[in-house]
Amino acid sequence: MPADQVGRTIVRIAHEILEKTEELDRLALVGILTRGAYLARRLADHIGEFAGREVPVGELDISLYRDDVAARGSLTVRSKLTQPEVRGTNLPFDVDEKIVILVDDVLFTGRTIRAAIDALFDYGRPARIQLAVLVDRGHRELPIRPDFVGKNLPTSQDERINVRLREVDGVDEVVLEAVRDE
Repeated sequence: MPADQVGRTIVRIAHEILEKTEELDRLALVGILTRGAYLARRLADHIGEFAGREVPVGELDISLYRDDVAARGSLTVRSKLTQPEVRGTNLPFDVDEKIVILVDDVLFTGRTIRAAIDALFDYGRPARIQLAVLVDRGHRELPIRPDFVGKNLPTSQDERINVRLREVDGVDEVVLEAVRDE
């Protein structure tokens, strides 16, 4: 997906959220660090523009909630787990009774979302939690499905989806790449 398609996709997701959310005064977006947080901010800006009201946005760090740290290559040379890099959660609103939409860049196994839900419950009890993702690549290991999807992009296990956003990477694009054996 080139930059213009990424932009259109984010706008479409924002419209879908507006269409499917009856109580906008209870809506809040929570982006999963790192790229999910930037996507959440963009979605909130569009929703605010379309609805004429500001939508609260937060950032969620799930580092301490992951159950697959070793599987993600975080082992040291001595095969001991390294400490996850904690970046900090910022939820400048009360999540109790909110309609929270978790936002992430890529949905893969579902483990990131499970960790995000666990983390979110440490801050309160939302009325509802929904999920918005830019790309759903399949290969779920947990029974998690997105409510709002930018693009379904079926992949093989030896492929990787790289989402690049201008706030982090200087460019907006989604790239499918083969995983290289190292």
